[in-house]
Amino acid sequence: MKESNNLLFDLVLFGGTGDLAMRKLLPSLYQLYRTAAFHSGTSIIAVGRSALSREAFLTKVRDKLEQYLPEGSWDTVSWQQFSKHLQCVSIQANKTESYRELIPLLSEDHRPRTFYFSTHSSLYTAMASSLGALGLITPSARVVLEKPIGRDLGTARNISHQMSNYFTESQIYRIDHYLGKETVQNLLVLRFANPLFESLWNHHYIDHIQITISESIGVEGRGEFYEETGALRDIVQNHLLQLLCILAMEPPATIEPDRIRDEKLKVLFALQPLKGDDISRNVVRGQYTQGVLDTKKCSAYTEEEGVAESSTIETFVAMKILIDNMRWSGVPFYLRTGKRLPNRSCEIVVQFKEIPHWIFDTPRGQLMSNQLVITLQPDESITLRLCGKRLGPGIDVRTIDLNLNPSSRGNKRSADAYERLLLDVIKGDQTLFLRQDELEQAWHWIDPILEDWESSSSPPEYYACGSWGPAGSTLLLAKDGRLWHEGVSG
Repeated sequence: MKESNNLLFDLVLFGGTGDLAMRKLLPSLYQLYRTAAFHSGTSIIAVGRSALSREAFLTKVRDKLEQYLPEGSWDTVSWQQFSKHLQCVSIQANKTESYRELIPLLSEDHRPRTFYFSTHSSLYTAMASSLGALGLITPSARVVLEKPIGRDLGTARNISHQMSNYFTESQIYRIDHYLGKETVQNLLVLRFANPLFESLWNHHYIDHIQITISESIGVEGRGEFYEETGALRDIVQNHLLQLLCILAMEPPATIEPDRIRDEKLKVLFALQPLKGDDISRNVVRGQYTQGVLDTKKCSAYTEEEGVAESSTIETFVAMKILIDNMRWSGVPFYLRTGKRLPNRSCEIVVQFKEIPHWIFDTPRGQLMSNQLVITLQPDESITLRLCGKRLGPGIDVRTIDLNLNPSSRGNKRSADAYERLLLDVIKGDQTLFLRQDELEQAWHWIDPILEDWESSSSPPEYYACGSWGPAGSTLLLAKDGRLWHEGVSG
């Protein structure tokens, strides 16, 4: 490949020595290098608070790559070439003069220049202001904003307003890495390229939909951050609502970024508001206590570093959501997320209704209704669960699974979500990123729940580490005659 065809860009990674950068972003950039190759002029500049020599920084990055890359991805030759593109600088977020360290490291041509804000959103305005004051924001510059953006609608709007002083909306990439997963994009194709599914994708045929994002880890030394965030802000407001939008949206007129985001926004506007008693009936918040997970004893949330002993911050949320439109009238969406659950997974279950008349001798109660099970992590897959005949004499009905993943992939590696989204930023494709009005409408729907919890004297329900959350989560579905999907909770 000629070098002129390789990727040429500058990427300034704020929070570049932090957990997200080391665990996700830099490994994804390394994988992107191995797949697409970088022009010799490409620069990746990690910005941190602490001063590190380049040698110490590269040693840290290499150690983390070897720790977090998938098996078989480490390549010494690729690392040696990739590391040539890496630089690091120490900058104090609130001191504009310290940003001058970036000037000699950035190119002066018109190549894409991306500022990735992998920090707390309270620093976004200060960083953008300093970059603007020094003339570092070029017409071709882009900025990536990590979630959660703000703490509520008011702070999110303030951040958006301040960012608009330095970047246009077309330059702002609000990232949700779940939207970069191969299976999420495959879901769009599955729905809108196949009349078999699109004709059934409504309240006439679907009983309910479940979306679960579970984590086996606790706050992992990030107690101070989690005390400011909690599960509702950290996962529900962005990841879970975005997955709900993809599942529930109407077909866009075209595949253009803004047409897709228009349809997602309509879903957010159609969410039935939760206020007053609706919150206690339809939302469960929990906090983990001591327990056993994978035979190991785990501490309670309030025993974690940086967490107040009297903390009422939620580490678990389950909720029932209704969408007020023609397609989804009466179909509940059950959302669930939590820390210190039995395993790490992200799963969507589309539960179809039972057929109205059963003609076979096999008791229907022994079988499950048709399901579409979409798994996003730890491995990505799409499975259609149907009824079929068991081999042998007679008509003995059994449950069978059809794997809808491409069988022709073979050993071809699927790009990581961050890898795919970073490439989209470099290429200027905003399809899989949130627009400002999407962000604000999500907060508008979430805010009443936050306000209710903050004014309540009731603590969250407690659940033991290694369990599937508080009893209220099970009751949330049980009172509707349903259960959480056994693939996750079994």
